[in-house]
Amino acid sequence: MPCDTRLRTLASGMRQSISQRAAEVRAVQQKVEAAIAAKRVKVKVGPQGAIAFDGITDDERAGISDACIYRRIMVTGSALARAAVAQAERLAGRSIDRAVVGHGAHSHDGGRTWHSHKG
Repeated sequence: MPCDTRLRTLASGMRQSISQRAAEVRAVQQKVEAAIAAKRVKVKVGPQGAIAFDGITDDERAGISDACIYRRIMVTGSALARAAVAQAERLAGRSIDRAVVGHGAHSHDGGRTWHSHKG
């Protein structure tokens, strides 16, 4: 996945390997799924069909976007996490638009405001 290739610099000053980043992305996904199950994180769908996970701290996020977390959940996530996404779509009255997610629409504040850094 694209977020697996956004390598970060480690505390030692060295760059992550792709396998280290992939493991980090999986760990973040698991934390988000656990937080969804504990009702600490809420899934929100924006007016244009983008997705946000409200309640994730920047440290927990580890530089991983809501779009990446969403893609991981939809491919390998738990049934409970996928059900939370479906519930958020029902509550918003719209589906998540994969094209909007793919084009970078996102929220930096848990779904209160939405934008894209492109264009």
